[in-house]
Amino acid sequence: MSASDKEILLRVENLCQYFKSGSYENKAVDNVSFDIRKGEVFGLVGESGCGKTTTGRSIIKIYDITSGSIYFKGQRICAGTRSYRDAIKAARKELRSGADGERRKELEASISANREEIRKAKYDHKNADRLYAEKQVALVKEKYAKLLAESPNDAELKRRYKDELRVAKNTKLITQIQMIFQDPIASLDPRMTVREIISEGLVINGIRDREYIDEKVYEILKMVGLVREHAGRYPHEFSGGQRQRIGIARSVIMHPDLLIADEPISALDVSIQAQVINLMNELRDQLGLTILFIAHDLSVVKYFSDRIGVMYYGNMVEMADSDELFAHPMHPYTRSLLSAIPLPDPHSEKRRVRITYNALAAHDYSTDKPSFREIIPGHFVHCNDAEEAAYREEFGL
Repeated sequence: MSASDKEILLRVENLCQYFKSGSYENKAVDNVSFDIRKGEVFGLVGESGCGKTTTGRSIIKIYDITSGSIYFKGQRICAGTRSYRDAIKAARKELRSGADGERRKELEASISANREEIRKAKYDHKNADRLYAEKQVALVKEKYAKLLAESPNDAELKRRYKDELRVAKNTKLITQIQMIFQDPIASLDPRMTVREIISEGLVINGIRDREYIDEKVYEILKMVGLVREHAGRYPHEFSGGQRQRIGIARSVIMHPDLLIADEPISALDVSIQAQVINLMNELRDQLGLTILFIAHDLSVVKYFSDRIGVMYYGNMVEMADSDELFAHPMHPYTRSLLSAIPLPDPHSEKRRVRITYNALAAHDYSTDKPSFREIIPGHFVHCNDAEEAAYREEFGL
């Protein structure tokens, strides 16, 4: 099965995340769209402040998105209503200005359609977890129906059935997305032991069997390169690399389908960075993880990612397969980023020419407005008509 034929696990459509400060509105993420296929690593790169982390936090619902939609496993888990409300406001303003005839009918139909979209968005947002829990309960009942029929008096079997049923009822779809945070010390509660930190997700989901919890914690600790004796210690007793392993353990104990890694190695020494990346590669193969890998180190992203999206100033400016992006960068910002990658060769470093990117000088969007376009199959660039023609000519298309 080719990568393009794989099931789409996460789809982000027209994501906007704005933050207000008094009368000023900061467009942290503006109209970003992409999808992540099951089993792949999708790298998200860009300079500090471009909106990478905000995108990840919006997906996991730390923020309520302003507008757009996020679909996970085919269900809409986030739905912003700002764009629909703005459309209604604009239509009402035009109606008050005296629109009549066919135009009036069009505006009234637009208002009605956008109201329906707001209603659907609220319904999807509220019911995604309920629908997912119902599916999990049905799967548990199907799993135990035959076993209970064959052994109706098996007390241990009944106990396991009740435990799994309780967990299924409490399960939320969003728990299938977990996040590794950038700062390994700030993301760990200093008052909790490692055992409590790692097992918190299990406890929240209704698991009460202490032996089962301890067994799972020890299993995950071993998986991330720690030992069971570490379970009784507190975060301040560990090094930065060990703390990040604890953060990874806390995420993977829930057996998520999607893992959002928000610059998980940026606060670590170079040698420890390599260990953590190798650990994530092992976990990816062992647990079948799909990963959204957020970073600004392009050399690491190229090694670890299947596809890469480049963000600048809240917008996605280029997206392609990893090898394709490095071999044929199109957007001038991507070329600027690639030119900044340091090489471990002093002679090459002397000859390296750093490409600077000035958005105002590089683009003229005064009349010809840009959009996100597919230039060659699988390679998307944020450009206008004139730039698209230039890219196609450059690559002989």
